[in-house]
Amino acid sequence: FWDELIPKGHVQLEQQDASSHNENSQASWVQPGLDAPVVQELNGKTVSIPGFVVPLEGDDELITEFLLVPYFGACIHVPPPPPNQIVHVIIKDGVPIDSLYDAIVVTGELSTKGWSGEIAEVGYTMKGIGVAPFEG
Repeated sequence: FWDELIPKGHVQLEQQDASSHNENSQASWVQPGLDAPVVQELNGKTVSIPGFVVPLEGDDELITEFLLVPYFGACIHVPPPPPNQIVHVIIKDGVPIDSLYDAIVVTGELSTKGWSGEIAEVGYTMKGIGVAPFEG
């Protein structure tokens, strides 16, 4: 789960602590905790992580590259979570994503090699091998 992606003993900056109270300020869209560490022991492990999709690459039917985030709307409607709470996923053959509003579980090989894109700094990458609906 997401809390397992945070090293033990690390105090994570909460989203509301990072946001500006001035609604007109762009500072409220700054990604918090850019120095958030990753858990090195997870490098190369096959894991399953539940979350929500922020699509990056694909077409009308298949998504081949996306960010997996712990809550709906992250990176789109609200500022991104810290990098150690985002996973950049690439699935070579693509997966159909019927509804981007539904939580999914992604399984694959996790890497602590980060990724940087226009919308977020990311602490983990994953070679995805499977996606299933989240049955929580």
